[in-house]
Amino acid sequence: MADRLQNYINGAWCAASTSDYLDVVNPATNEVLAQVPLSPAADVVAATEAAAAAFTSWRRVPVGDRIQYLFKLKGLMEAHLDELARTITLECGKTFAEAKAEMQRAIENVEVACGAPIMMQGDVSEDIARGIDELMIRQPLGVCAAIAPFNFPGMIPFWFLPYAIACGNTYVIKPSEKVPLTLHKVMELIEQTGLPAGVVNLVNGAKEAVDTILDHPAIRAISFVGSSPVARYVYGRAAANGKRVQCQGGAKNPIIVLPDADVEMTTRITMDSAFGCAGQRCLAASLMVTVGKARGPFTEAIAEAAKSRVVGFGLEQGVQMGPVINHQSRDRIHDLISQGIEEGAKPLIDGRNPNISGYENGSFVRPTLLQDVRPDSRIAQTEIFGPVLGMLHVETIEEAIALVNAGQWGNMACLFTSSGAAARKFRYEAEAGNIGINIGVAAPMAFFPFSGWKESFFGDLHGQGKHAFEFFTQTKVVVERWFQDWTRQF
Repeated sequence: MADRLQNYINGAWCAASTSDYLDVVNPATNEVLAQVPLSPAADVVAATEAAAAAFTSWRRVPVGDRIQYLFKLKGLMEAHLDELARTITLECGKTFAEAKAEMQRAIENVEVACGAPIMMQGDVSEDIARGIDELMIRQPLGVCAAIAPFNFPGMIPFWFLPYAIACGNTYVIKPSEKVPLTLHKVMELIEQTGLPAGVVNLVNGAKEAVDTILDHPAIRAISFVGSSPVARYVYGRAAANGKRVQCQGGAKNPIIVLPDADVEMTTRITMDSAFGCAGQRCLAASLMVTVGKARGPFTEAIAEAAKSRVVGFGLEQGVQMGPVINHQSRDRIHDLISQGIEEGAKPLIDGRNPNISGYENGSFVRPTLLQDVRPDSRIAQTEIFGPVLGMLHVETIEEAIALVNAGQWGNMACLFTSSGAAARKFRYEAEAGNIGINIGVAAPMAFFPFSGWKESFFGDLHGQGKHAFEFFTQTKVVVERWFQDWTRQF
């Protein structure tokens, strides 16, 4: 029988108070890796109470001392980088190189969070009136929580966790029940830093655990990444309970290609964007819009590149794309491809039902290109979350920008061109939170916020960078009179 994972509460590993477990499956082989508990509300409550008790003393630890634990964690994550990446490949399906890059982004966020002594500084105005000073200080919120997705089990929790604890908060995190092993290993590293008990707690689970996080009165702030329908649910329920919330939702990211774009570079970057991580990322290109004379040469180049992409088990040498997360996701993607063809799209390359030698039980979909997709079709408006690139064509950049802005999503939009004027027009007018110019995945570095507009984000402050420090602190304004002659004047 596969190992049963435990929760981490108040500085100790403990069995979940449930007999309900799910299999954690390698999507390339369908092999069971472990079993994850569907923890009940009581376990979330226990983790929250531990975090609340720890907050009283943790917030009083000087910020310079708090970040020493993060320095230790950074070193541990670097030392165990290959092990963490291998775990991501086994449970999530992405290639080993993609998994290492993901963990490197996580480490970058730890580095940025170590800037808390500067980023938490307040403001002071002296003598706003005679003998009166006014200052604004930043203080931690209390207990915070994260509900993590399956597609980046190592990186996305670090958009939030290191900032939260650096700012003096305590934390409860619920990993995706599809990929809990990576955060389990991360928690083992956190434990090695000597972080005080209760500062960071991990609870496995599904909807009951999520709802308990959303409702518990001691949890002051919640971070979420996932689909837009669930993001809307999490945001609405948590905000109604008076919590601070940031919810990253879905996307339908367009790449606009002008005739003056470099064919080789654009093709290579578009391939990595659309089919990297098997298309299972919120910054994956899912629509390619060719403008004017770009249609012919770029369509041909993209088709040739997609045909040659090597698909297989991510730990094998030379593999460029792994499986999608599970059979259910594979079947859903197959259905969406079928619907797109029924709507009139031409299957330039059809990646359904591939035969991956040695991995016949895996959840594989090969790169798929659908040509002549209608802008009003379902395939053009639905987040597929798989290796499917829809191809559209317009005659002018104005039409392309209008197409971008007409969509309900606003996570990312990219332009490929050699024209500075076109690039400036696009970045100025395109309605998306992350813009790429000759970039296929406009993923912000850790010292910039991971932006998102429209249906792609619910909230005000994003993860990472300055936004994270603002999200995990609350401002307090103090007006002081220290005028030594005050008693003699009245």
